Amino acid sequence: MNRPPAPPVDLPPPSPILNEGWHCLHLYYRVDQAAWDRLTPQQRQAGCETVQHWLDPQREGAPQRVQTSVVSGHKADLALMIMDPDPLVIDTVRQGIRGSELGAVLVPTYSFVSLTEISEYVPTLEQYAAKLTADGLGPDNPSHAARLKAYEQRLPMMNKQRLYPDFPEWPVTCFYPMNKARHPLANWYTEPFSVRSALMAEHATSGIAFAGKVSQLITSSTGLDDWEWGVTLWGRSPLYLKDIVYTMRFDTASAKYAEFGPFYVSYVMPPADAIKHLKLA
Repeated sequence: MNRPPAPPVDLPPPSPILNEGWHCLHLYYRVDQAAWDRLTPQQRQAGCETVQHWLDPQREGAPQRVQTSVVSGHKADLALMIMDPDPLVIDTVRQGIRGSELGAVLVPTYSFVSLTEISEYVPTLEQYAAKLTADGLGPDNPSHAARLKAYEQRLPMMNKQRLYPDFPEWPVTCFYPMNKARHPLANWYTEPFSVRSALMAEHATSGIAFAGKVSQLITSSTGLDDWEWGVTLWGRSPLYLKDIVYTMRFDTASAKYAEFGPFYVSYVMPPADAIKHLKLA
């Protein structure tokens, strides 16, 4: 009897749980008013309590990150952003809501599945040193060693935030999916890495101008969802979200090569406040 070849010895055991980084789920619901009206007061109370339980980031067994917000506009009413190394831990929240007394009231309208990652365009220490030299700050320049040392100290913290992000305690968040264009006259994937890297460096420089105003997280969805990346922004004010998206659209990486999906803007609240805001309490 023929046996399948043995797997290479350096491969980890098959598992949906990530060894590095987290799974990420953006989930959007609308309130079905007719389904709510059919519930008894006891069912409404029990349903609200159950949903709050599943959305509580402090409960035992909760995912690593759970954020609740209420959506502006008609696309949805309630938004969830959930992150964990185990996708099935994330799914317990979705299934817990579905199986609650509010399962028919909170109707899913949109979801987005992705993973945290460290972008290939984040310079390594060696690449950063080469960039300093290209900018005229070679090893003979007095500031070369100091800048290189500062970047070496920042890089692990920046990469950790990309893989295991903390959510800023800011009131407004925006999510949208995006692709890089693959058109005959603007195909991102036929450009050499040096060109793509320079364009992304320009893009990053535009974003740095909004430090302290906007926080950004890029998650990868290639092969996992209909778009290639998900962009989550948090802002101190909705105005800053408008300004950063407008500003960065003039960068070549965006103006020539980016394709955008729907935008979802929502306002962060504790689960109990969100339920009350949606008139479900």
